[in-house]
Amino acid sequence: MKPLLIVISAPSGAGKTTLCDRLLQVYPEITYSVSCTTRAPRGMEEDGVDYHFLDAANFEEHLKAGHFLEHAKVHGFYYGTLMAPILSAFAEGQSVLMDIDVAGAAQVRSYVSSLPETDVMRQGFLDIFISPPSLEVLQQRLEDRGEDDEPTIARRMKNASAEMARAGEFRFQVVNDDLEIAYRELCAMIEHASGLHS
Repeated sequence: MKPLLIVISAPSGAGKTTLCDRLLQVYPEITYSVSCTTRAPRGMEEDGVDYHFLDAANFEEHLKAGHFLEHAKVHGFYYGTLMAPILSAFAEGQSVLMDIDVAGAAQVRSYVSSLPETDVMRQGFLDIFISPPSLEVLQQRLEDRGEDDEPTIARRMKNASAEMARAGEFRFQVVNDDLEIAYRELCAMIEHASGLHS
């Protein structure tokens, strides 16, 4: 399997986390890219597993040194993906899965398109947007989860609408109406891009 840089974005509640978790269980050659953040851990989150939790000064040092492939400030906190772990995974022949928002995906796309055409990262770049069948279905899913209050759901819906408007920036799109079908589509895209199936 040739190494891929798989970037997956989706509005909150579209099923991205479930799909990513399944991919990682089935494909041992895919490594999950753990993002850095300056926010505090929530609930059962572990450093180095869910995120690399950095203080603002440390994050800014990395930023100044140009160590991030992509970064953003969201709700007052920094988030970013370090380049070094991705390059070392590629050097070992591993693919890398990035679960990031549409703005981060745009930064990665821009960086990758600036690389020479022979670069392995450019040759293995795969960007996929996962969308719900409709905004109505998404709202229902968020309400059914029972994790968020009404103002939070309203904010997520507003964000989702803006994110779905940018779905056309992605090379591939998967509509997650049925989880099994969406998962099979995702696997087919990855296997085709990696050369497992022509």
